[in-house]
Amino acid sequence: MPSGRKGDAPPFGAWRPTARSRFSAAALVDTHIWVWYLDGVADAMSAAALALLRRSVRTTGLLVSDMSIWELGTKSAKGKLTLAPSVADWLARAEAQSGFAFLPLTRPTLLAGTQLPGPIHGDPVDRLLVAQAASAAIPLVTADRLIIEYADHTRTLSVCDARR
Repeated sequence: MPSGRKGDAPPFGAWRPTARSRFSAAALVDTHIWVWYLDGVADAMSAAALALLRRSVRTTGLLVSDMSIWELGTKSAKGKLTLAPSVADWLARAEAQSGFAFLPLTRPTLLAGTQLPGPIHGDPVDRLLVAQAASAAIPLVTADRLIIEYADHTRTLSVCDARR
């Protein structure tokens, strides 16, 4: 993986993990990555991204935004997502998984989500995930094309492109 920063820190902008990637620091996972990982939907992301997630879970752990809980509840209530047996039960099981910690939203992060530089789509959850990752100076792992393009355009945060 190319790196313009010290040590094993990933570069700003979007980057794709490779089989040789050694990065295993804390990272924030996008909501869909969290669901795919815990539900075992390995073919939804690249093998290298899955390996990176597994390594991080074993070593430093992964971070999940509290906003992801809201997003899952909202999508479930609107019938856009089904988590078995229910969203509440899925979240209770997910919260008990080792290797994950929850990143609370702070007032400065909420404000930062409204003041992101450059063009980014209007999804408030994505804006807050980007703001959280940038504020904490940690990579965001996602397969969201718009977030990946935003990271490449602004170079203000590090985004691991988990797409196949």
